[in-house]
This record gives sequence, structure tokens and C-alpha cells, in this order.
Amino acid sequence: MSTALFPIAVNAANGCQDAPVLRERGQHEVFCGLTGIIWLHRKIQDAFFLVVGSRTCAHLIQSAAGVMIFAEPRFATAIIDERDLAGLADANAELDRVVNQLLARRPEIKLLFLVGSCPSEVIKLDLSRAASRLSAQHSPSVRVLNYSGSGIETTFTQGEDACLASMVPELPVAPADSAQELLVVGTLADVVEDQFIRLFKAMGMGQVRFFPPRRASDQAPVGPHTRLLLAQPFLADTARALQARGAQLLSAPFPLGIEGTRAWLHAAASAFGVPEALFEAAIAAPTARAGAALARAKLHLEGKSIFFFPDSQLEIPLARFLSRELGMRLLEVGTPYLHRQHMAHELAMLPEGTFLSEGQHVENQLDRCRAAHPDMVVCGLGLANPLESEGMTTKWSIELVFTPIQGFDQAGDLAELFTRPLVRRLRLAA
Repeated sequence: MSTALFPIAVNAANGCQDAPVLRERGQHEVFCGLTGIIWLHRKIQDAFFLVVGSRTCAHLIQSAAGVMIFAEPRFATAIIDERDLAGLADANAELDRVVNQLLARRPEIKLLFLVGSCPSEVIKLDLSRAASRLSAQHSPSVRVLNYSGSGIETTFTQGEDACLASMVPELPVAPADSAQELLVVGTLADVVEDQFIRLFKAMGMGQVRFFPPRRASDQAPVGPHTRLLLAQPFLADTARALQARGAQLLSAPFPLGIEGTRAWLHAAASAFGVPEALFEAAIAAPTARAGAALARAKLHLEGKSIFFFPDSQLEIPLARFLSRELGMRLLEVGTPYLHRQHMAHELAMLPEGTFLSEGQHVENQLDRCRAAHPDMVVCGLGLANPLESEGMTTKWSIELVFTPIQGFDQAGDLAELFTRPLVRRLRLAA
């Protein structure tokens, strides 16, 4: 596929940069931030996530992760029971006891997260102070950090944002005379990270780190010579914390599909002075593979309409990908939060006139969805089955977070996540 079909100068069109946005507040349904543990514990291989919460918290994480009872995953729940809630037990003493038992049993742990939940916030348990106390006790072999995974007024991907933001103060200060370094921010599957490393090396960029790292000890120094490239759109607090440390954010779309991945890589290449010819040579083969994969998917998706309920904050980049590269029609693109600086390129590439909404009022959005009669609905699990019972074709938004979808070689897999429900519907109707 010719790269001329995917120009980098995406700011030439106004798109939806100045489009009005319907802001809604009301009933909402979403997983809590504890869900982020499912992909974070797989990424940081010597970290452990200890949720301080209820049995409901434990059931949620185990169900989402598909953990069998004889497995030893890198997460667990310290259960807050009736004695804790009634004030009959010293919650801090109980937490210390649980942590000591955990670290004695799992000596491979180098980074321990105490993850707050709705119950721990209700009883005002100060996990920040507990983390400082336990970190001092177990240092230097184990660092203890804390963040909130509570589902009160948040969406589930903010769990990763809170986790990574808690790690930023621990990052070392880059020396004043250090060379310019790229820091890719956001959890990526190892296979995707490896692909990006190969592409950066092919461009002559060896000075690249990823955050979060695979090992807790691999801490990237941060300073004025650090260039940030966001791999996920839901990391507002993390980006703000890194920028406060002097790092500079590179403005780019997100690496979904050919166009997004190309522009994302080009933002880094431009910042590091990579010659255009070398950049084009590095991406030529994966671009061609992705183009062939998308051509097959486009046969099923072109002309089909799609409606996005707000859930993951991936909605706007996904809408851009589906519209521009697969020819789908956007009826409504809802997102929990709209960060205009981080989404500037994405908004510019949306078709002019796209209906955008921010926040959630489930009943109002359900009414608009039913009136629009979309060919496909992207929504949370809580809405999918009811909408399927009404005859609509749905795609679980959480699957788009759990699945490796970034980069050229995953573009076909990403498209297939949308073709599969339509093909299934056709087979059931036959």
C-alpha cells in the first residue's frame, strides 16, 4: 500500500477540533479502576498489587483475570471485614501483618502496590501513610507505593493512570548533561513493545525506554531532555506528573491503525532528527502488511454505522481509525473524559460534523442509540446483553483494552474485533 494514502500532516483539516461537545452528567455504568490490575500485573513482572477492599473487589479481579484457584498471580485482596468496618480491629496493624506474610511468602516481589478501593476509602484508611511506613520497613529490597482504584466517579482505565502517576516521584533525576531520550508512556503488550523497539532501532533510535517497565528496577531517568510519547489516551495525570519533572510531551495521534501508528512514530522520528528516507524505509514492510489486512476487513465494515458509548477513553482514536481507514459511519462518539490537548490530532482527523459527547447519562444515550439504529454499538458489558436482546450488534469496549491493538502488525487484529460481531450476526440470521 502506498504511504501517500496516509499523510502525516494531519493538522491541515479542521475536523472536529472546534466541534461542539454534548456534556452529560447522570447515571453511569463502568468497571472500577481495579480492573487495570489485570494488564498491569502482567507488565511489571516483579510487582505485586494488594487491593485493600472487600470480597466483591476480590471476585471482580479474579473473574476479570480468569484466575484459577491454584494459580499464584501477582495480585490479591486484603479483605476488609465487619470488624474493620465497626472499628473493632486496628486496620493498619492488620494490613502490616498481611504485607509481612505476603513478602515472606513471595520474596521475588520488588515493588508492592497498596491499591485503595471504595471500602478502604469509606473507612478513611490512609494507604499513603501505610505505604511510607511499610516501604521504610522493607527497604531496600521492596518499594511500597499506593494509589486508588476506587470506582467512585472514575472510569476503569484511570486505574492505570493512577498507578503510573504514583511511580513518577520514584523515578531518578536525569543528569543535566544527559542525551535526549524518548519515554513511551502507557502499558503495551510485550509483543507490541518489541515491535516498536525494532522499528525505533531501524530508524537509528536506540535511546528509547518504556513506562511502565517490565522490571521494577528499570527506572527511566526523567528531566528536560526526556521526550514523552503517549501510547494510551487515558494517562492525563501521569503525563502531567512527568511534565512537572521537566519532560516534554510530543504531540501525536495514538498508534491505532496504519495512519495513527505512522503519525505516532513520525512524531518521535522528527523530534530525534531521523531522516525521512530512513523513516520511510523502516516502516515500509509493516505498513504493507497492515494495508493488506485492513483491505480484507474493509469489505465487511465499509458503509456500516457505529455508535460509541463512553467507557474506556479509547473511543475517539478508535472512531478515527474506523472512519478513515475502514469507511465506517460515526453516529455518535461518546467518551468519559475529553482531554483536548492529548486528543488534538485525533479530533482534527475525525470527519467534520461528528457528534461528540463527554460524560455519561445512560438513559439519554440509550434513547439516542435506539433512535439511530446503528449497525454496531461499542459499549460496556453492562449494556451489551440488553442491547443484543433488542437486536443490536455490540462490541465490548473492555476487550479493546485487554487485547494488543497498537501498531502496524496489530491493525488487522484490531479491525477483526469489529468484523467478528457482524459476521456472527450474519451467521445467526442465516
